[in-house]
Amino acid sequence: MSSLTDQARPTLSYFTWAFIVTGLGLLLGAWLGWQTTGTVPGMLGVFFICSVLAVLEISLSFDNAIVNANKLKDMTPVWQRRFLTWGILIAVFGMRIVFPLLIVVIAAGVGPWQAIVLASSRPEEYARIMAEAHIPIAAFGGTFLMMVALSYFFDAEKDVHWLRWLESRVAAASQIRGIEVGVVLVLVLLFSKLLPAAESSVFLSSALYGLITFLAVEVIGGLLDKSDETMTAAAKGGVGAFLYLEVLDASFSFDGVIGAFALSQNLFVIAIGLGIGAMYVRSMTIMLVERGTLQQYRYLEHGAFYAILILSVIMFMQSLVHIPEVLTGLGGAALIGVSLWSSIRWNRQNPDADLSGA
Repeated sequence: MSSLTDQARPTLSYFTWAFIVTGLGLLLGAWLGWQTTGTVPGMLGVFFICSVLAVLEISLSFDNAIVNANKLKDMTPVWQRRFLTWGILIAVFGMRIVFPLLIVVIAAGVGPWQAIVLASSRPEEYARIMAEAHIPIAAFGGTFLMMVALSYFFDAEKDVHWLRWLESRVAAASQIRGIEVGVVLVLVLLFSKLLPAAESSVFLSSALYGLITFLAVEVIGGLLDKSDETMTAAAKGGVGAFLYLEVLDASFSFDGVIGAFALSQNLFVIAIGLGIGAMYVRSMTIMLVERGTLQQYRYLEHGAFYAILILSVIMFMQSLVHIPEVLTGLGGAALIGVSLWSSIRWNRQNPDADLSGA
């Protein structure tokens, strides 16, 4: 499958739009800080929060960029561009603005406009409603991400193993049909038993919806992307993969959006900060695809999926105890860093290996 372009580009050129959005976003954040506080310290405070939120989003979503690149490299050029244009609009406006508003609309039983008024005039109440919705969000997103990670490791065709003693056995166990679903259901039941009765019911039902969503996306994606004579060349490798990536993006965003309220209760400040971070994630995705980084560093993808697996468990655990988002981000970054180091070491030990991915 052809990539986004056949010409190598300087590294910084991949982040041109991210830099532009950063400048505009921080200026908008400073203006918003001045409008809401009327003081220079208040303006600088909002400016700083936007910056921290952007860094938080990048740290939490770097593994998302790797997984996106893995899926994106097999998509047609048309659908690659659609994901990187339509997808960023969905990621920034859909998940960072519409999604939090939708939670309040459902949880508080108010209309969309009332939710916007609540976010702008009563941010404390808005943040409280968001916090109360954390358990179903954690259960849904954690289940979906756990299925994503386990489906990668429970794969009989997977022949490159980072932790061979573990991954080879897991891959062999994939011959048991539906084993990853069974593992997820067992963990869901265990965590639901640790919660009070009312919260346990919400956790369990939300987790089941997450599982059903994953299976539905897999089925629909397989039907849409199946290579048969009824599919057009433009659609193959595109519609289903696009749908999968958007739901995956949403699952990654759950934790960041909820965690952002620990830094700010202003929906618009959160949208600015997380939106800036989302642009860098998209830019990293493009760079990874064009440069064939996943082929050059054979264990980088493994590190990303381990990070996703740990994130899913952390989301489950957050239904019981609070875990700082910075630890989640640092943990994922550490795993990816170790996998990158392992890949570089393997390349040095095997200088004649074919890294083209052909």
